[in-house]
Amino acid sequence: MSNKEAKESRETGFFSAIVAAPFGAVGIRCEDQKISELVYLPPRFQEKAPSDKVAEKAARQIAAYLENPDFQFDLPLKEAGTAFQGKVWHAISSIPRGQVLTYGQIAKHIRSAPRAVGQACGANWYPLVIPCHRVTAAGGLGALPTMMMKPDSTLV
Repeated sequence: MSNKEAKESRETGFFSAIVAAPFGAVGIRCEDQKISELVYLPPRFQEKAPSDKVAEKAARQIAAYLENPDFQFDLPLKEAGTAFQGKVWHAISSIPRGQVLTYGQIAKHIRSAPRAVGQACGANWYPLVIPCHRVTAAGGLGALPTMMMKPDSTLV
């Protein structure tokens, strides 16, 4: 086994499952019968079969969402983040598919600062489930990973 293969083996071992996505892959981490983190991964990561029922449910739902962006997630998520981040994530979760708001618009809604909203988006443990990709900087996409863009420049 090469060093690269050994490193990737160690990296994939941290995930309970890995699901292929148009932008690469999504790594699923589970802990105590809950999803503890979803991670965007580059295309070099191979799919990994779920190691437990929670990871299997998450993998099925992520695949369903990628097929139909109107799909509504129903996953057991481990509590994460601060109270403020939770407030931001709750506000973001109400943004319907096809609509994009700015950090400033979310900040105004929750009476905060745009930069703080951006930082909460960056700390999101559950991308796709909490759709921070529907929030952008006032002047453009902000820190959105380029792998989240489809070839036709639309958001996943």
